[in-house]
Amino acid sequence: MRRFVIGDIHGCDKALRTLIECIAPQPEDELIFLGDYVDRGPDSRGVIDQIIELQSRCHVIALRGNHEIMLCSVAFGGLDGEMWLAAGGKATVTSYGGSLDKIPTSHKKFLLSLLPHYETQESIFVHACYDPQLPMEQQPEELRYWTHLTTTPGPHFSGKKIFVGHTPQASGIVLDLGYLVCVDTYCFGNGFLTGMNVATNEIIQVDKKGFRRRVPAAAFLLFVAESCKTVHRWITRRGQSELSIPVKPVNEQDRDDRANG
Repeated sequence: MRRFVIGDIHGCDKALRTLIECIAPQPEDELIFLGDYVDRGPDSRGVIDQIIELQSRCHVIALRGNHEIMLCSVAFGGLDGEMWLAAGGKATVTSYGGSLDKIPTSHKKFLLSLLPHYETQESIFVHACYDPQLPMEQQPEELRYWTHLTTTPGPHFSGKKIFVGHTPQASGIVLDLGYLVCVDTYCFGNGFLTGMNVATNEIIQVDKKGFRRRVPAAAFLLFVAESCKTVHRWITRRGQSELSIPVKPVNEQDRDDRANG
């Protein structure tokens, strides 16, 4: 069983389609989505269609993001939509044919079933941030959905690695602090949609046009160079350890005996 965590999609349906093709999920695999499926990108409806379809192919864990909170508050809760529309909601309305009244029942069911967080024996998954001293069930909603990593929280008291999205990494590079990993790599901007194998740290990235990111030649050469340095240090240490083997001193009588022997 493989477990992949997937960052903020924000309506980038082509990126999601290619990412799923690259992962090629099997029925026993688990895909964890960190939220923010809608807004900003060109086809929020298409993104939700894909995730719903994916539920019949493998295990899907879909978390709630702050953009789903805004959408649901406007579409199903009667909240004024001005703030949401300014935060990328216009693109979502367009994807539903110009009216939120056209949101299918299956999409409403999906949106209202999203989870606040997900926890395994080794890892915790949440949309935005966390208080390292609190169990996940007690996390404030401000942290869980809205707080960016402007100040990085410390390790969670449980000792589990935490995976988040929400804070765009404009460089397109996953933020990996060891105990905390942020896989929002700014897909709707000029970055990538990231899928990361939780067990192996394998990273698959796709841009919003649906093209998979390849390792640049410069990065590959740097990897080779660092590997060579590692091998060289290992050989050097090995040679030094062999040279440092103590040798029993030989006295003059021993030398004479060996010479005459």
